[in-house]
Amino acid sequence: MRLKLNFKSSGLLAVLLISSSSSITTVTATSTTPPPSSLPTIPTRSSSSFSSSSCGTGIGTKMKCYEVPQFIALQSAAASFKSDDKLHLRHLCSDSSRCAGLVAVHTSGGIGERKIILDYSRQQVTGETMELLFDLADKVGLTELRSYMRCGLKINATERRSVLHHALRMPRTYDYTHHPYGMQIMDDVHAVRTRIEEFTNKIRSGSWKGYTGKTLKHTVCIGIGGSQLGPEFVHEALRADQQASLAAEGRTLRFLANVDPVDFHLCTRDLDPAETLVVIISKTFETVETMLNARAARKWLIDGLRGSNESDNKNDNNEDKNDDAPDDESIEKDIIMRHVVAVSASPPNCEDFGIHPDNVFGFWDWVGGRFSVTSAVGVLPLSLQYSYDIMSAFLDGAHDIDEHFFNAPLRENIPVLLGLIGIWNSTFMGYATRALLPYSQALRRLPAHIQQLDMESNGKRVAMDGTPLPFYAGEINFGEPGTNGQHSFYQLLHQGRVVPADFIGFCESQRPVELDGEQVSNHDELMSNFFAQPDALAYGKTFNDLIQEGVPEELRQHKVFTGNRPSSSLLLTRLDAFAVGQILAIYEHRTAVQGFVWGINSFDQWGVELGKVLAKQVRAQLKLSRVSGASVQGFNSSTSSLLEAYLSHRKK
Repeated sequence: MRLKLNFKSSGLLAVLLISSSSSITTVTATSTTPPPSSLPTIPTRSSSSFSSSSCGTGIGTKMKCYEVPQFIALQSAAASFKSDDKLHLRHLCSDSSRCAGLVAVHTSGGIGERKIILDYSRQQVTGETMELLFDLADKVGLTELRSYMRCGLKINATERRSVLHHALRMPRTYDYTHHPYGMQIMDDVHAVRTRIEEFTNKIRSGSWKGYTGKTLKHTVCIGIGGSQLGPEFVHEALRADQQASLAAEGRTLRFLANVDPVDFHLCTRDLDPAETLVVIISKTFETVETMLNARAARKWLIDGLRGSNESDNKNDNNEDKNDDAPDDESIEKDIIMRHVVAVSASPPNCEDFGIHPDNVFGFWDWVGGRFSVTSAVGVLPLSLQYSYDIMSAFLDGAHDIDEHFFNAPLRENIPVLLGLIGIWNSTFMGYATRALLPYSQALRRLPAHIQQLDMESNGKRVAMDGTPLPFYAGEINFGEPGTNGQHSFYQLLHQGRVVPADFIGFCESQRPVELDGEQVSNHDELMSNFFAQPDALAYGKTFNDLIQEGVPEELRQHKVFTGNRPSSSLLLTRLDAFAVGQILAIYEHRTAVQGFVWGINSFDQWGVELGKVLAKQVRAQLKLSRVSGASVQGFNSSTSSLLEAYLSHRKK
């Protein structure tokens, strides 16, 4: 690690609430030796240093971020940036010493040295601003909270759970003594990983056949939210990687998330059930959308395969050869056994669905859905497509950033720096949105995944103790790959609202193209925009610039770019499985950093519950009205009117 920063270190405050009578409750983990049908308990350590929060267990901060002097100082600093023209980015960026101090570099070893360079000199900050942000982090105990996450304390206090997704990517030989039961966790994690490796090798080699004896070369992955967005992002990121695409040759991976029947139709219309493996992903195996799609897939498989072997039981006169032909129930059971597997923390529910316990790959309650890409949720379907070896490199990349996040000083820590900048822009500068702009078509699904990861984590209204926040937490995240986004929403970024942005670029292309007669390669053309856009946002173009350029008077105001629009740039060596894991972990930990400083729980998601409850009421009404013609009752007048219009429609 090398950092071009010169900040003073600050002391840290303890953040645990002390109580001599309390203890930490248990961490539950799924036994991973086949069959994965039990959920043994791993206790966490008890200590008089650990205490219950208002939610029952977990930890809380000693001081809220808005109760410390640094918060007021940062508000004052933000007011200066909004009003003092000397703090415009066109002036700040002319200070080479300042710019050199706002760069962090992380170097990874392994096969071919690679770097991640974070340049945040185009953010509306100075060294003094960053000092205040680091002091704020110290006051709320960011370093301690980071340690509590690492060692398995139940920082998800409202659900009484540890947050240990980083354990999923630890190497088998990793010394996880940070956790009192770290070696047991390592054994369980790697037992699942071994089962994934063995199973995916059987599918990919063809030794595991489908019901008709055909090789299973298509995978349909059924899940929603974190069970779909994360794995789909990784899948898209690796499709053009030369090593990964070679490993995926002849194979298909598709994701089915939306309960809209159109999604199911488009996903399966050109697939042969005899060559298709269905992976159902649901932590509880009760998610409504996922289970409805799973039942549709089960019917699709059974309808497509039942009878496909009937000719084997007929003689030349089309008569049964014997009376021992399997009945329908046995046929269906055999089809499901050969064509359906599950990833779930609820093996009994999987078995009730008809999935054999040996075909269930478990994960644990300390893995949140949106943080589950490196569990069986992502590793199983992605290993089916790209091989377990490729996915091991992905896990190694995520682990590389985990180690950086947990060990690097705050002032040298890329996820911490990004998180503190996010807090600065959102809470103090008042920017409600931010854009994620990867200059790589392969990362086209990264913004969608980070959108869920960040907004579901940090879109909260109360602090850990349940008191309302005096500011909005979380940002509205969106993005598109460059240069596509430049022809979509960059107009707004340059001349409309101020939207802080993260630019992501790579020194090497996954698929380089150089054409005779062109000034630069295709990748250089792409990267020309990567380097130009942050400067255009920062510097802008003044009215005087336009006069000097001879722009007609009536167009000058239309062509003014005010500039002073903040951005950060991440430049990586290359995009391969290792780098995809690094990028994932960077944004996972950035999300946690912001939640730690804001004093919120980034690992629950109670905000998704109400809509589900109301949908149950609507579902019951639709069933009743469809079956018996019952009138719409129990809804407000607006909803009742729309429901009546919907129910009265008859397809012509």
